[in-house]
Amino acid sequence: MTDPDAVVVTDREEPGAAVGIRRSVFVEEQDVDEDLEFDDGDDEARHFVARVDGDPAGTARVRLIDAETAKIERVAVLPEYRGDGVGSETMAAAHDYAREQGRSRAVLHAQARVAEFYESLGYEELGPVEDPTGIPHVEMETRL
Repeated sequence: MTDPDAVVVTDREEPGAAVGIRRSVFVEEQDVDEDLEFDDGDDEARHFVARVDGDPAGTARVRLIDAETAKIERVAVLPEYRGDGVGSETMAAAHDYAREQGRSRAVLHAQARVAEFYESLGYEELGPVEDPTGIPHVEMETRL
């Protein structure tokens, strides 16, 4: 198992790593339209990048929805790092940030095929959601 280190994106240079991972996973691998993948939510979100030996490996973004809720989105791990704890560490950093911002609940729309991963982190399914990408998603939530 690798030892990923998830970090908050704080400078203008770093978002490129998050964008690159998302483009590779969602646009190229999963054929999601780039205009759907990169939206206005990017401007209001806090972005996270997990690195392994200094190389970008995974990403997520967090938007603060209301006084109680953080929404975790665009969680992606490059294929060569899947199953090595990168996703779990990235989610832990996202949860820590949400708690630091006073949020007590996190929600996300998970691709149905990876819902089990989020369940392992304490999420519960709320039900299916419509998704313009054509990939089945389920809404999930957890208490922080």
